[in-house]
Amino acid sequence: MGSVPESSAAAGPGSTDDPDAPSAVVVPIAGAKAGLSSAPDVLAAPSATAAPTSLQVLRSLDSGPRGLLEEQAGERLVRFGENTLPAWRPVSWPRRFLRSLRDPFTSVLLCLGLVSAAVASWGTACVTLVLVVVSCLLRSAEEHRADRSTASLRELVATTATVLRRAGPDAAPRARELPVGELVPGDVIRLGPGDLVPADVRLLRASGLTVHQSALTGESVPVAKHPVDTPSWLSAAAGPGSGSGEGPFARPELCFQGSSVASGSGTAVVTATGAETRFAAAYDGSARRRGTSAFDRSVHGISWTLIRFMLLTPPLVLMANAALRGRGLETLPFAVAVAVGLTPEMLPVIVTTALARGASLLARNHGVIVKRLPALHDLGAIDVLCVDKTGTLTQDRPVVESSLGLSGRSDPEALHWAAVNALWTLQLADLPAPDALDEAVLDAAEEREEWEERDKPLSAYEGIAALPFDPVRRLATAVVRRPGRLGFHTLVTKGAVEAVLERCALDEAERIRLGELAARETAGGLRLIAVARAERPARPRAYSTADEKGLTFLGFVTLRDALTPSASDALAALDDRGIAVKVLTGDDPGTVARACRDLGLDPGEVMSAERIDALSDGKLAEAADRVTVFARCTPEHKARIVSALRTAGRTTGFLGDGVNDLPAMHAADVGICPRNAVDVARETADVVLAEKDLAAIDHAITAGRHSSGNIAAYLRITLSSNLGNVIAMLAAGLMLPFLPMLPAQVLVQNLCFDVAQLAFAFDRPASEVLRWPTVLRPRDFLHFITGFGLLNATADLATFTVLAFALHGSATSGGQEGFHSGWFTENLLTQALVMLLLRTGGRVAGGRNADGQVVGGPLRVAACGLSVVGLLLPLTPLGGLLGMSALPPLYYLLLATVLALYAYALRAARTRYEQKWSPS
Repeated sequence: MGSVPESSAAAGPGSTDDPDAPSAVVVPIAGAKAGLSSAPDVLAAPSATAAPTSLQVLRSLDSGPRGLLEEQAGERLVRFGENTLPAWRPVSWPRRFLRSLRDPFTSVLLCLGLVSAAVASWGTACVTLVLVVVSCLLRSAEEHRADRSTASLRELVATTATVLRRAGPDAAPRARELPVGELVPGDVIRLGPGDLVPADVRLLRASGLTVHQSALTGESVPVAKHPVDTPSWLSAAAGPGSGSGEGPFARPELCFQGSSVASGSGTAVVTATGAETRFAAAYDGSARRRGTSAFDRSVHGISWTLIRFMLLTPPLVLMANAALRGRGLETLPFAVAVAVGLTPEMLPVIVTTALARGASLLARNHGVIVKRLPALHDLGAIDVLCVDKTGTLTQDRPVVESSLGLSGRSDPEALHWAAVNALWTLQLADLPAPDALDEAVLDAAEEREEWEERDKPLSAYEGIAALPFDPVRRLATAVVRRPGRLGFHTLVTKGAVEAVLERCALDEAERIRLGELAARETAGGLRLIAVARAERPARPRAYSTADEKGLTFLGFVTLRDALTPSASDALAALDDRGIAVKVLTGDDPGTVARACRDLGLDPGEVMSAERIDALSDGKLAEAADRVTVFARCTPEHKARIVSALRTAGRTTGFLGDGVNDLPAMHAADVGICPRNAVDVARETADVVLAEKDLAAIDHAITAGRHSSGNIAAYLRITLSSNLGNVIAMLAAGLMLPFLPMLPAQVLVQNLCFDVAQLAFAFDRPASEVLRWPTVLRPRDFLHFITGFGLLNATADLATFTVLAFALHGSATSGGQEGFHSGWFTENLLTQALVMLLLRTGGRVAGGRNADGQVVGGPLRVAACGLSVVGLLLPLTPLGGLLGMSALPPLYYLLLATVLALYAYALRAARTRYEQKWSPS
């Protein structure tokens, strides 16, 4: 506790150290002596005008200032359980595997595999079911890896607390370091600088105590805390938060789990532990149920569009062949093979592989953990990123902006005397460390080269006494002896503007002028410290707060939030990628607007919480799309803004690190947090960053667009090619007296496609793909696959003409084998062409992406392999076993002409599509 006496409540009811002393007023509280069957709620007063005193709280907890008996603590630990937060239960492997089957395409493939087995098409059934198993295993393994990585971060929370316990009723209390899990309601604990508050507590004593509550409220400035023991109905001047009308976080006598001590020390009684704390209440299990993400919406939309096609295809094939060719159920295997041919059966495998590879590279190269694989796609689709100010745009510390004299002009005198005050208050008050404001003042004073009194450095002053900062009077005073001023002491006072001005010898007009000057600086987003001094005759008698009067006002020290060094460049990079940044903060509008301007982000119109409350959901959606900065936001405001953005059709990410950010993280498509965030935020987030840094988010978004671009390229190319093949196959089935392709040939063709298409998971997209959010829009896909599918079908039908000419239209067995061979070869060659010409970015060869890597390398290798198989397989013995034969040279010459025209048409159609659909 140091040598500085702690402040305690004024004498009166509840001010004695004897827990059994009589009290003039007794207020019953839930969980009082008569059982203490549940954790008490000290925030619940029996009436709007009565707030319980410290003594009443101690009585309700059956405790006292000397702490609990060891026996009592043991009983309560059994009754209330450990002081731990609700944790996620690990998901078992079987459950994780079965959960992977919920993917629409995986479910459809499973059904097609079972249908294939039912019609004895064993090859198709085996291949399809293997793809299902591989996809589920890949997804399960990657999510298990992410969960293990996140579990290793759970230790970044408080582990021990200093607790007063007694061995017996007459034994003296003994301070012990205990694991926070062993704390129980009624325990008396001690808090010091840097301590994490281990439970919800009520202060009994405090000395200069300030607490960071940013994890709970989003406030970047430490909040002063002190005991309040005067009932609100006895004194209207009890101070802020003494009544029950304000929110619990504004009450100065209460500290909550999840906050941390910035400065000072205190003694407090534990009022709630474990699941009963407000920290845990914000982590309500019902809030964990996230709505459908951008990935879910887009993939499900595409999936069900294709599923309708697939369900219609087999009946159409059966009916057409029965009506026109008199074929019956013998065409069922062919119909199932056609449906499988339409299906992008490698989609689950490629999606999982691309996302898992991107997640693995992010973890290895940038320390970013992707806990939910589809969240990596959602990162690539983000077009709005919502962030807090503190720790993201600014550091959690102030820096001195200027030193102003009485006239409002620059004058180093105020900073000099503020530094004298900070230095000697720190030393004489035996404080363990300067608070953030004093540290900023001392740093600035050391860096300043010109002084009004150059021959008098800070060490030249002799400290006499100090009155440390008190959150009630809101100022601190140091008494020093100046060199050459024997017989005199100098009182140096600094603190809140109003508190200092009222202690200065000023006329009313001058006081009003200085107040207006301070208000103008504050409106510009600066924080102010007022500085004053007074000369007093030297005396041996101790100094007190009564001496803080008749001061001479010196000026102001202005401070601003220190900017995060990488924030400016990161904001510019996000803007280049088409991402709008929205700042959602609990801070003052002027403060956050200034930080944004300093970083080059135009704050525009700043919307405060009051205006948000006045808007309907529809109006808020319009405003959220337009406004950049939202100030004085509560957790509910943040969640409502994020939901409004999603309602407006935006894909949103939210970066947060505290309990107050949980509702918004749940509301967003992607919840993002740094690894030093509170434990529950890390468990809730989809993505965990190594640091709370926008540059790390830029890396994650780039990886997401990389993976999403490859998935989109696969879907566009495969679906358009498959649709063209199915159209051509149906047309050929109606025109030819034989099946256009045997089921075994369809299966081998699909296997070749599938192996080649794995290259999409390892492709390197062109740099232009990474410039814009990658969104899988079903309507865009439908336009693409319809247009390019019809173009592909046209090439197939042209091949029919070539085959008819080369084979003279023979319908004999040899003619059937030749037709099957020719179409098999043409299908693989056209697939290789579309892989090269329709890939993401549209480049075929020679290009490089932003990292200097060759674009499209894996796809070129795969396309070459596919072409070699298509040309050579019909000439091998395996081709004979599959019912194919060699083709005349004339066919290859004519096919080359068809493919050249097809390639030209593909390039022209691709250019026109990009001009029409690419983002501007």
